[in-house]
Amino acid sequence: MGQDQTKQQIEKGLQLYQSNQTEKALQVWTKVLEKSSDLMGRFRVLGCLVTAHSEMGRYKEMLKFAVVQIDTARELEDADFLLESYLNLARSNEKLCEFHKTISYCKTCLGLPGTRAGAQLGGQVSLSMGNAFLGLSVFQKALESFEKALRYAHNNDDAMLECRVCCSLGSFYAQVKESMKIALQHGDRPLQALCLLCFADIHRSRGDLEALDAIERAQDLAEEVGNKLSQLKLHCLSESIYRSKGLQRELRAHVVRFHECVEETELYCGLCGESIGEKNSRLQALPCSHIFHLRCLQNNGTRSCPNCRRSSMKPGFV
Repeated sequence: MGQDQTKQQIEKGLQLYQSNQTEKALQVWTKVLEKSSDLMGRFRVLGCLVTAHSEMGRYKEMLKFAVVQIDTARELEDADFLLESYLNLARSNEKLCEFHKTISYCKTCLGLPGTRAGAQLGGQVSLSMGNAFLGLSVFQKALESFEKALRYAHNNDDAMLECRVCCSLGSFYAQVKESMKIALQHGDRPLQALCLLCFADIHRSRGDLEALDAIERAQDLAEEVGNKLSQLKLHCLSESIYRSKGLQRELRAHVVRFHECVEETELYCGLCGESIGEKNSRLQALPCSHIFHLRCLQNNGTRSCPNCRRSSMKPGFV
């Protein structure tokens, strides 16, 4: 089957699929896959088969065609096709609840060199990664991924992607709400503060004013139990909200409190004095529990802790 005939049969399958004759469409596409020698056509029909099996809930079949599509993309030696096929592989594993594999394939997508399809598919990659993190109950990373997906949707006027992200945020909200119920039943105030922080972050990502109310309630709980790390996160979150609204007085107040919390929790390197966490730097924890930048200790050249002078022969990395 040549290029023109392959194209005609793919279109025929699409017409059948759109008229809800799914099984007939699958038969047409499967025949194209068996007989066509056109790589571009094979890649396209594999995408159709992946989508159709996904919508029908046949996730193992979806995965099978996604794997074949990756091989076809490699034969075509095209980065755009490779990105699309890895995204389909990530989605297949997401549907099968193989969340670690989903995250791995999403990271592969994000690590591919710049492509034309990157701007269109980047949001879908972030959404799939967010759903995987949510499946693993890694809430903070899930929310970060959903926010990225939402930014892609807004920047590209992609209403369908925005709708899918909002559905995922709804699932996220439901899981955090359930965690809040458990925290209230057991009187676990630090967990209550963490749940409120998640609620605030969800509202902030959607531009809702309820974020400030959740932050205020979480702040009261965090101060009540003396949870400095939660206070630090809350001041950072408040800072980003007030900066976006241009409220300078409130912004300055939270910047001051943020730096006070940093000093109170000693989240800074004992050698260079820089705050730990502001930059992506490798850290080293010594047996005495003091933490420094790895580069600072290497430049210092001592075999004992610069703070307490205890031996540090067995450092741990964080």
